[in-house]
Amino acid sequence: MPKKYWSGKVTKESNALDLDNGVFTWKDPKRIARSLKRSALSSGRRKARPLQSAMSMLNFYINRAGKNLPQSRLNVLNKAKDELRKAFSRKR
Repeated sequence: MPKKYWSGKVTKESNALDLDNGVFTWKDPKRIARSLKRSALSSGRRKARPLQSAMSMLNFYINRAGKNLPQSRLNVLNKAKDELRKAFSRKR
């Protein structure tokens, strides 16, 4: 029987954001950022500001899956962080 991880469940069944399926597997950082922004803005269950909620979900995924992700995937996700900041008109 395969081992189940709580982090995978959080990513799929977040109580704060309704994520698009496979959002963290997309290749376009801008698309990832737009999706996370849309999810954060439309959520009535989040406890923080939209940018903080979206960034937290992205960081959570990177931190939990990071050691198993290829560098190219990490690069896309890190670029998505920058795009998310731009989407919310925030500077790094």
